[in-house]
Amino acid sequence: MFAFAQPKTEKRRRFIKLTQLAVAALHRQRECQNEQRLAAGEAWQEQDLVFTTAVGGPIRGNHLLQRQFAPLCVRLGLPKIRLHDLRHTVATLLFRNRIPAKVVQEMLGHSTINMTLDTYSHVLPEMQAEAAESLDDLLGQDR
Repeated sequence: MFAFAQPKTEKRRRFIKLTQLAVAALHRQRECQNEQRLAAGEAWQEQDLVFTTAVGGPIRGNHLLQRQFAPLCVRLGLPKIRLHDLRHTVATLLFRNRIPAKVVQEMLGHSTINMTLDTYSHVLPEMQAEAAESLDDLLGQDR
């Protein structure tokens, strides 16, 4: 059985709200895993993992990136990106949809709001321009 390292911080998140799309994808993953479990029979290594090899073992990070993530990006016509770039995409989309910074911080698991704001400050100038326009509208500058 594979031994996993402890999380890098003692603080553990107990609750993470998932999108309906994510929940549906996890249900599909469980169905695929059940089929793999049946096909593997006695060779299955039950380790209570969500994503596994065909016999239930942990997926190696480099295999995930080279054999699944990179080909998926190619099929979707995306540029070559790192898996971690998806976190930045999510944060940027959330900020652009006016989700409060505190909520984004909690979803990403950042220890401080400053870390979130410093990391994603590239989104803020556009939002500041929109805020100024909104204030003009509220204060009647268009009239």
